[in-house]
Formats: sequence, C-alpha cells, structure tokens
Amino acid sequence: MATSQTSRRRFLTGVGAAGTAALLGGCVTSASSGKGSSKGAVTLQSNLSAPQAKAAMEDLVAAYAKRGSGRADLNTVAAETFRTQLPTYLTSANPPDVYTWYPGSVADAYAKKNLLLGLDEVWNSSPDLKRYTKALHSLCTASSGKKVFVPNTYYWWGMFYRKSDFAKWGVSEPTSWDGFLDLCDKLKSRGVTPIGLGAGGNTPWVASAWFDYLDIRINGAQYHRELLAGKHRFDDPEVRKVFDRWREVLPYFDPNGTAVAFQDATTALLNGRSGMMLIGTFFADAAPKSALDDIDFFRFPVIDSKVPLAEEAPVDGYFASARSGRRDQVFHLLKYLATAEAQEIYIKGSSGTVLPCNPDAKDAGTALVKKGRAHVAAAAEITQFFNRDSSDALQPTADTALTRFLAEPKSIGGILTDWQRDAEKIWNA
Repeated sequence: MATSQTSRRRFLTGVGAAGTAALLGGCVTSASSGKGSSKGAVTLQSNLSAPQAKAAMEDLVAAYAKRGSGRADLNTVAAETFRTQLPTYLTSANPPDVYTWYPGSVADAYAKKNLLLGLDEVWNSSPDLKRYTKALHSLCTASSGKKVFVPNTYYWWGMFYRKSDFAKWGVSEPTSWDGFLDLCDKLKSRGVTPIGLGAGGNTPWVASAWFDYLDIRINGAQYHRELLAGKHRFDDPEVRKVFDRWREVLPYFDPNGTAVAFQDATTALLNGRSGMMLIGTFFADAAPKSALDDIDFFRFPVIDSKVPLAEEAPVDGYFASARSGRRDQVFHLLKYLATAEAQEIYIKGSSGTVLPCNPDAKDAGTALVKKGRAHVAAAAEITQFFNRDSSDALQPTADTALTRFLAEPKSIGGILTDWQRDAEKIWNA
C-alpha cells in the first residue's frame, strides 16, 4: 500500500489529467447586493443533508464562530432540492453567499455566466491553499483563468457491501467481469437481490455511475471525458458497446431499482435485502454508526485489461456568489474552510468516509478509508462523475436516457439517438 503522501500525490495527479475544460426545500437567504463588505454572518447554503453530514457541517460552523473572527449562518437544503434550485439561488437578487458544490466543469459553467465570485485573493493569501497540489489548483480554476472554488474533501465510488452478509452467503469479492457475473449468480441462487440501484424518485442520476464505469472500463477515461464534452456522439458504436455489456448484468438488478431513491436502496443494502451497490461513500452519512465497521467495497470489475485503470473520485468544496455583499467575510470563511483544522472537524463529525484535500489534514484512519485511499491511488486516471465531467445541464439528458434503457433495454438504438439530440441542445445552447 502506498503511503498517505504518495497516495494523495498520485490521486491529485490523476485529477489534473482529467483537465478543467472537460470537467458532482430551502429558501434563498438574504444578503446585501453589490461588491462591498457588509457586516453580518455569511450565509452558507449546504446540500449536505444526510444526518451525519449535516451534523458535521453544524460542528464546522460552530467551530468557526468560536474563533471569534467571523460567523456563518448554515442553511441545509435537501440534496435534490439544492441540485434543482442552485441556478435560482445564484441568479437571485439576494443570493446566499457561499455554497457547497463541485469544482471543474460544473463550477466553470456558472463562472462563464458571471455568477461566481473570483477567489484569486483567497488562494493567493491563504498559506494552506498555496500548499495544495497543482492538480487541485487546476481543478478549481475557471476557463477565464480565475480561481472560483475552494476544495474540501474527495471520496470514491465502488461496489459496496456488508462483510457479514458476504460471509453469511459464502461469497467473496470478484476480480474480473466473469467473476462478478458469477457472484451475481450465487447471490440470486440464495434468494438475494444481487444489485441495488436507487435510481428512482429524485435520484435518477445514480444510474449514471453505471454508465460512467462501463464507459471508462470499455472505452477509457479520455474517450469518456471527450464524449461528455460533445467530441463524440452518444449514438456512436463505442457507446453502444457500453449498453451491450450493461445488458449482461441487468437480470441481476433490483426490479424496483428505478422506483426507489438511493437512500431506500442503501437501506436495503444495509439490511441485507440486496447484496451490493455501486455508490459513493456519501451513502455512509445516513448509515448507523454501528454499521460502518461492517461496510466494505471492491473495485468495479475490469472488463478490458488493455484500458488504463480509471476510478471515479469526486472532489467537493465551496464556491461563492458573485452578488455577495460580504466579500471580505466570504474570503475569511473560505480561508478557514481550507485549513486542516476545518477539514478534520468535518471528517470527525461525519461518517469519516471522505479524504481531506489539505495535505496536512488527517483522515479517519479506518480500514475502509485506508482501502479507499489505496484504491484511488492505484488508478491511472481519475474521473469525477457524469455531471461533474460535463455540466449540471447535461445530467437530465442522462437521467432520461438511462431510465428508459433500464425499462426498455431492447430500444437502445432509439434511446441513444434521442440522447444525442437532447445533448446537442445543451452543447449548442
């Protein structure tokens, strides 16, 4: 296993390889308009609504206030509400000041509309941010050349399961695609739904993880990023291969996979009603603390050994509204959020299944986190997630296409034709 320092370096080099050009019910709170530095607490709009994540953010805001040099008012919004309302927040006459969200192409899309506050002054004056890796500097820089994002943590996706359940069922982690299909057969023969999904309700985007992983395993990360940037077509033969492979495993999916949200699907996983699930570590923020030591994962199976190994390892953090009237207070808060202290407070208060971006911050040190760090470090390339490598605007096209495929897999030709048409509308907008 690589050391922590080496793991972090290799991961963030992978993030850099992804490139920034191709790069995861609340009310809008009041903030004075203009470029001044109005007094008062900074409004922090957070999508981290899972119980442990929300509690961790509350701890973070309390710790910041305790320092006595600034305050932040936290407004936690249900994650899917936040996702759909974010454009409204940012274009409001009185928007929240700071937001939890994603760097790369997602932040750049908002920056191109002049909706994000430039953060060069934060990066240039923060001793912590100056020590962040070159790859994180790149990921947080808009196409204009301005810094627009402060990274906080990153995490990984994988095939998660409960160790006690695998032991009870007499199965083990597969090391190949054929081994994965064999595992599915064994689970099904034991009366267990092999694969949970959770692409129903307001979380259809979960299905994009299957598209991402099959594409990077079959066509490679570079092709995948180019596809999401409009340099290839969704109705290309290469994309058709993704769905041909996906159809092999469809019989093992939960038949209610597109009827329940991912939170219900992960509950089924934790309760032993399904065997495994392709999901990010964020699901653990809603898991009982007592279950964390029993959670494990394995790498999404390699399909073509000649394709460089890539993994999904999204970065999370903060950006700020260009219309904030509390610029100085926003800068002060963001510099604090970049510190090792702040990131360790968040990790301690949450499920502890994320990794800090600050090179001096300590992670939870659990067996799961150590395995996750090594998992990311072993990747030749890193992708973020469908919308993070494309845009929030393109995600609904994937939701529509993939939900249709799961319901009508034999109609894939027409589905891909429609997906390409819908994607072109976004790219040409």
